[in-house]
Amino acid sequence: MRIISGQFKGRKIVAPKKLPVRPTTDMAKESLFNILNNYYYFDEISVLDLFSGTGNISYEFASRGTENITAIDGDFGCVRFIKQTAEQFKMPIDAIKADVFKYLENARGQYTVIFADPPYNLPIEEFSKIPTYIFEKDLLEKEGLLIVEHSKHTSLDHIDNFSFKKSYGGNTFSFFEWPKAE
Repeated sequence: MRIISGQFKGRKIVAPKKLPVRPTTDMAKESLFNILNNYYYFDEISVLDLFSGTGNISYEFASRGTENITAIDGDFGCVRFIKQTAEQFKMPIDAIKADVFKYLENARGQYTVIFADPPYNLPIEEFSKIPTYIFEKDLLEKEGLLIVEHSKHTSLDHIDNFSFKKSYGGNTFSFFEWPKAE
């Protein structure tokens, strides 16, 4: 994987092959950050990266100047890799080993951007829990975005607070946000 933009632009990060991950493709990641660039100044936001895997998305935010990044993953190897990489590049990423759903049940605070990249074979009921927990627990700032990455064969359009989606190859990003005040 490579970092697309910012302080570490062009830097390649090689994750151990044994990690149980499916990193977001560079094309999809670049497109996602082009969208986010129209919404936020990266040095003014806070990010929660769920099912963070290799930390690919967290590194991109850190490279662009985000100072408050929390990465959650249930795999010890993934969390260890994120911690090592963040330390190596002096990135402000707090990597936590936890089951994402249990973490969301007990989470406090708010984030500007919450990114979730669960396994593509997750049952739709489990996908639905992600936005449900986040909005019920008020974890997303009022001007924030929840982005859930999933297969193009999965549809999340029916879930409350769904806003829009963008597809890139086999990847789809579904965006959720608080309703706008009239």
